[in-house]
Amino acid sequence: MTPNRKFLTGGALAVLAVLFVAVILISNAVFRGARLDLTQNHLYTLSEGTKNIISGIDEPIHLYLFFSDKATQDLPQLRTYAQRVREMIQEMAARSGGKLKLDVIDPQPFSEDEDRATGYGLQSVPSGPGGEAIFFGLAGTNSTNGKSVIPFLQPDKEAFLEYDVAKLVHELSTTKKPAVGLVSSLPMGQGFDQQTRSMREPWAVQQQLQQLFDVRQLNAASLKSIDKDISVLVLVHPKALSDDAQYAIDQFVMRGGHLLVFVDPNAETDESGADPSNPQAAMFADKSSDLPRLFKAWGVQYDPHKVVLDRAHALQITIAQGAPPVRDAAILGFTKHDLNPDDVITANLDSINISTAGYFQLAKDSKNKLVPLIQTSTDAMVVPSERIKFLPDPSQLLAAYQPSKESYVIAGRLEGKFATAFPERNEDGHLAAAKDDGEIILVADTDLLTDRLWVQIQPFFGQKIMNAFANNGDFFVNAVDNLTGSSDLISIRGRATSQRPFTTVDEMKRAAEENFRGKEQELQQQLNDTERKLTELQSGKSKGSEMILSPEQQAELQNFMQTKVDIRKQLRQVRRSLDERIEALGARLKFINIGLVPLLITIAALAFAMWKRRRRAA
Repeated sequence: MTPNRKFLTGGALAVLAVLFVAVILISNAVFRGARLDLTQNHLYTLSEGTKNIISGIDEPIHLYLFFSDKATQDLPQLRTYAQRVREMIQEMAARSGGKLKLDVIDPQPFSEDEDRATGYGLQSVPSGPGGEAIFFGLAGTNSTNGKSVIPFLQPDKEAFLEYDVAKLVHELSTTKKPAVGLVSSLPMGQGFDQQTRSMREPWAVQQQLQQLFDVRQLNAASLKSIDKDISVLVLVHPKALSDDAQYAIDQFVMRGGHLLVFVDPNAETDESGADPSNPQAAMFADKSSDLPRLFKAWGVQYDPHKVVLDRAHALQITIAQGAPPVRDAAILGFTKHDLNPDDVITANLDSINISTAGYFQLAKDSKNKLVPLIQTSTDAMVVPSERIKFLPDPSQLLAAYQPSKESYVIAGRLEGKFATAFPERNEDGHLAAAKDDGEIILVADTDLLTDRLWVQIQPFFGQKIMNAFANNGDFFVNAVDNLTGSSDLISIRGRATSQRPFTTVDEMKRAAEENFRGKEQELQQQLNDTERKLTELQSGKSKGSEMILSPEQQAELQNFMQTKVDIRKQLRQVRRSLDERIEALGARLKFINIGLVPLLITIAALAFAMWKRRRRAA
């Protein structure tokens, strides 16, 4: 190469280098603050609910992300998820107008940052052979010394990452406990038990509710209106409510209030008709509850005299001391696989027990949507509630059992724009329809709230210790907690995760394995045919010559060996072809990610800069 050509080549490279730097500087200046989410599931695009929560922040909120960066050098999956968390919170902070600030802290062992993380209530997890503590949690504070934390950000909860962080921000922007109204005809609170003639303790779910929220007991008999500062109304076993009470509930929903309803075709703790001198009075009393007028207006079908049986989820119970346990198809146990994994209320629950429950369906003309939270298997059927009341042996429910081959919704989230059930009323402030879409959580069982189905309470040195064996209480608290959030928070659903399986590669491997398996079967068939032919030739030999191979046997054996070599070559070719296709796919992806995409972005930046320059010149 001549010196002149070397000079030109070097000059061209220098010009390209200067041009590249110029493009980067122009891109930084022109696209500063611009964001473009090109991921398939829009992982980095915040939902409208989150944006509204962030825009509603009045005073500064400070978030502290504690992540043990140095201690997780050998944990690439956790580090990848930590980057995902950091980027989502940074996206929230970028949209907050300076009201949301983020600090990322690496709490080193025996440091002030570690003490600070522990002081916030964050949990550390031991890792590695030395058992070094790893912190990966989020703490937040507001200007009034309020505090809220996520003790540990679990990677398996990535689908609800946006909801959890938005909920933390929402809690910090709210200065007082949410008010929850409770209307119940069951003995949930502390009171006098007529049967035992002694004071009874409140139900465990009632105690949990009072610890977390500002619970206000409302009297159904005198209920005519619901205070506007009550964000959630919980109805437990509403029986024979007056028109005024139902109208108050109706208008509460019309103005955007959030409602949680528990009805039951056979509430086993219903004390209606209880008379110590006449035990049969309670047995024959009606223990069902219903909201017929409201359900009809909401487009929901519910029969207060039908109980769901499910043979697949029947629990074993003991009906007499010393008797063997029997399966009761009316007392059901649902596990994680039976609960909605995409709803924040049930996503992290493991088990829920119910007893003599009803079910919900949408009316044919309903414009609303019913999202199942708990539903039976298809091995279920419906029976009249009277059959449950007067049944001494639960095993008789399985006699002549005829499943309907359809699943029934025990609990669901009703979504839609609701209309009033009282169009004839004309009081001041009457609303004929809700302005925005609303949500109502419906549960067709009240017994799941009772202690016997989910918790054992034992005395321990003067205190009551709760040992939960099911997640009924968590389901109740999750439902109320979800509804106490704003409509924006409730609208945030589970998102897709950043874990993307290599579906194309998996399909290629699956096809290659099928081909490989076919070749192996062909080889095995050839071997079987050869053994059969050798056996046939061996049987025709004279006595004394069995150990000597005849020319026919030698030829057959040689043919088999050659076929075996050919098939093995084909098997190796299948493996080699798969590797080559995977490598070619990887090369194409590298070219697109490393070469093509940056080139397209550079061209777009130059085109935009030229367009902007011409516009200014014009």
